[in-house]
Amino acid sequence: MATAATAQTPEVRREPHSMQAVVFHEPGKISLDQVSIPHPGPGEAVVRVTLTTICGTDVHIMKGEYPVKPGLILGHEAVGVIHELGPDVSGYEVGERVLFGAITPCGQCASCLSGSWSQCGDVPMGGWKLGNTHHGVQAEYALVPHAQANLARIPRYLHDEQVLLLADIASTGFSASETANVRLGDCVAVFAQGPIGLCATAGARLRGAGCIIVSESNIMRQQMALKMGADVVFDPTKVDVADEIRQLTHGRGVDVAIEALGKQATFESALRSLRPGGTLSSLGVYSGKLEIPVDAFAAGIGDYKIVTTLCPGGKERMRRLMALVEHSRVDLTPLITHHFPLDRILEAYDLFSNQRDGVLKVAIHPDGLRGAA
Repeated sequence: MATAATAQTPEVRREPHSMQAVVFHEPGKISLDQVSIPHPGPGEAVVRVTLTTICGTDVHIMKGEYPVKPGLILGHEAVGVIHELGPDVSGYEVGERVLFGAITPCGQCASCLSGSWSQCGDVPMGGWKLGNTHHGVQAEYALVPHAQANLARIPRYLHDEQVLLLADIASTGFSASETANVRLGDCVAVFAQGPIGLCATAGARLRGAGCIIVSESNIMRQQMALKMGADVVFDPTKVDVADEIRQLTHGRGVDVAIEALGKQATFESALRSLRPGGTLSSLGVYSGKLEIPVDAFAAGIGDYKIVTTLCPGGKERMRRLMALVEHSRVDLTPLITHHFPLDRILEAYDLFSNQRDGVLKVAIHPDGLRGAA
């Protein structure tokens, strides 16, 4: 099967009212196609995308590990400028810069009104529409559903790169500590320091953790973890991290362990690192069978808690996250390591999915001004 690594970017012939977009065709096959520019219906908005990126979930989709319909435009992290507003959308103007989350809740269903914004629609992953059940944002223009509940204005003194990652990985990573109810002075361990894990490390610091321990084998990611707030770094290829955590905590274990990779090995290590009554906060997207060892789970009587989180969304969530950036509580721009124009996004997929050249996140510029790094 063709993969993003082998696919060639076609020369796209531009037509009036058309745009370029990354389209999923079948497992292992995506391409940059020419498609129609969307038009908004009631409650919707069309945004001209000024910056987007690739998420690990997009790679899962590309590989067929998470099923979506053929013909879907991929991507769920973007910032842009309002291009067109549909009926029933008020308080916004064409030309305004906006951020919208990967999760686009309606704000009116039972889940939303109960505070479970990420589960909009009352089905698992129901709130995740962009690049899943609806066309995504790896394109020159994107249709935003439930625009009234999701478009967040970007302060004029913040640039796109400062807020781009708030759309998904920051909101998701920070939520690991929020869902686990990390308290001031807690000891927190974060397993894996990819983009989500690095944001989880930053989130633990924001939440007030007293000690942050991370597990990561990649040297560059270890160094970035220290910049994001980690106090101690263990290499899982050299030591048993759960054993090291026990020694470091004088046999007690951590209050909260965050799993940020979606693998059996990291999930199990996270569980084994907990103190009695501790919480495992799981962020990973698991594509295979996940098992809970009886001994690591204290045969079910250790008062352990396992919690999961889907990226919190909605315009108020985005506003709060932008406030953290605005007031210099967090800076995520070091996580953007590479830049590509949209017409070279298949190269970016190859780089990102194979984790070459120290990549963490790639910024995709539909206007092509930045070019490749």
